[in-house]
Amino acid sequence: MTKEQAAASEPPVDGSEFDDHRRPLLRAVKFGSVGLVIITVISLAVWGGVRDLPGISFVRDLPGIWGVLIGAAIGGGFVLLTALSVLLTSNTTVSTTGAVVLGSWLLKIVVLLVVLFLIQDMEFYDRTALFVTVVLALVVVLGTEVWGVITSRVTYVG
Repeated sequence: MTKEQAAASEPPVDGSEFDDHRRPLLRAVKFGSVGLVIITVISLAVWGGVRDLPGISFVRDLPGIWGVLIGAAIGGGFVLLTALSVLLTSNTTVSTTGAVVLGSWLLKIVVLLVVLFLIQDMEFYDRTALFVTVVLALVVVLGTEVWGVITSRVTYVG
């Protein structure tokens, strides 16, 4: 088989993998998720044994762990859900994407306020672990998402 015959038998290439406009968003969600898992594991290792709540057997030695889990869900989830909402609406109009992002932010704020209101007087979690993990999760997830976007290779026609 000659080179010409081999080239003719291959399917035509419609475009490069770098032509997908969703590629930066996919990388942002992927990197953000990995960053959230890493920071959650590190926080669990640090805070898991720091606090102890005597007298309550089913949560004994768990306040730090509960604080980390709630903090990771709040901090990491908030940023990741924004990136996911943009990704899910990437093939729609700009108005639709804007409406979904704004609506998801409003919904997340309401859920955050409800969760914080419900747990404010409870003692099953460590407040310091929750605060530190929220801040770390926000910074790490946002940073890894930005890294995923700015280092993605996409086709640009100017």
